[in-house]
Amino acid sequence: MPKIKTRKSAAKRVKVTASGKIKHWHPNKSHILTKKSRKRKRKLRKAGYLEGAQAANYKQLVLYM
Repeated sequence: MPKIKTRKSAAKRVKVTASGKIKHWHPNKSHILTKKSRKRKRKLRKAGYLEGAQAANYKQLVLYM
């Protein structure tokens, strides 16, 4: 039976921490920043963690991380 492939598009967007949590970075912070408020841009800088069903779905997509 062949090895199941990792979904590369999903793998590029997240990182699995040592404790097993899935860390992600917020989109929409690379260009067209003039119309976004300071507060919004500041909040986009921080990384977040996936929880619950979202984390379970990502674990299926990103098998070997």
